[in-house]
Amino acid sequence: MSLLEDILTHNQDFVEKKKYENYQSSKFPNKHVLILSCMDTRLVELLPKAMNIANGDAKILKTAGALVSHPFGSIMRSILVGVYELEVDEICVVGHHDCGMASVKAAQTLEKIKQRGIRQETLDTLQYSGVDFNRFFKSFDRVEDSVKHSVSTIRNHPLMPVTVPVHGLVMDPNTGKLDLIVDGYQKYRASV
Repeated sequence: MSLLEDILTHNQDFVEKKKYENYQSSKFPNKHVLILSCMDTRLVELLPKAMNIANGDAKILKTAGALVSHPFGSIMRSILVGVYELEVDEICVVGHHDCGMASVKAAQTLEKIKQRGIRQETLDTLQYSGVDFNRFFKSFDRVEDSVKHSVSTIRNHPLMPVTVPVHGLVMDPNTGKLDLIVDGYQKYRASV
């Protein structure tokens, strides 16, 4: 059985037995918080448990490295929609130690891309069209600096209201321990 067949078989049982009833909530987060975290598999259940977040409590965005790499990209758009349309009043950027994004190197990633069947001509065309692969696959050396960068991008966005605190945290992916990097309340108080 393929992965997709397994998912669909499970889903049919899930719906028929009304298991979804345990997870019903509104589209508005109970705790009025949006969490931007890494897509690391270790955080799927650990992060909400470590932050006391239950189903329906938060909007959770996942992206490689918890990075906001472009101020007008889809991650920032989702954050702004959360604030203006989905009753988000606070934001937490949560990076983690031992992040795979810290070891990403553009040259190695491009080699893997070619190994998976993408032709060099395609890469050349993209580069000629202005894609800077070193910037596109940019990693970071210190997760704390990465979190500060994402917090700053969100906090200083021209469409972000000053009344929304933006916090920065780093998690230990083994224990769930959170270290505070940026206290968004301090920045919020200073701007009000």
